[in-house]
Amino acid sequence: MNDLQRLIAKDAIRDLAMRYMRGQDRLDRALQLDTFWPDSTTDYGIFKGCGPDFVAFAQDLLTEHLANQHIIGQHLIEFDETDADRAYGEVYYYAFHRILAEGVPTDMIISGRYVDRYERRGTEWRFAHRSELVDWARTEPAADGILSGDLAACLLGRHDMTDQSYDREWLSNA
Repeated sequence: MNDLQRLIAKDAIRDLAMRYMRGQDRLDRALQLDTFWPDSTTDYGIFKGCGPDFVAFAQDLLTEHLANQHIIGQHLIEFDETDADRAYGEVYYYAFHRILAEGVPTDMIISGRYVDRYERRGTEWRFAHRSELVDWARTEPAADGILSGDLAACLLGRHDMTDQSYDREWLSNA
């Protein structure tokens, strides 16, 4: 693999990670499902199994949340020395979850890393394996009442596919 091919492959793999997160945060099951090969494996600690089954598990779990936002940090990608169609990665994440804890809006924040094996089949890169390592987590009472006061005119994101980021007609005419 030459330098240009590596650069193009890295861009495709980074885009894969972004699509995974968008699918998760917007509850876009089809988008998230398309990031895993059908025979992929996962190990998240709380779930171990194939990629497609993880997507069903995660989508069902996150539907109960009031909001989610995953922020991706540095992304190290290393290519297999003997197989140009295989790469390994470590992706840092910071995950915000608005949940109800005993009926009270609560923020659960989890930070860690994904450890991945990517495979290219044909021209497409997807996850062949994904593990999630948690480095730290905490909960605290929700404290964003300012959104109903000083910032009440803000455009608010949605926790599903009704989010304005999916509305191309609105964005085209903005």
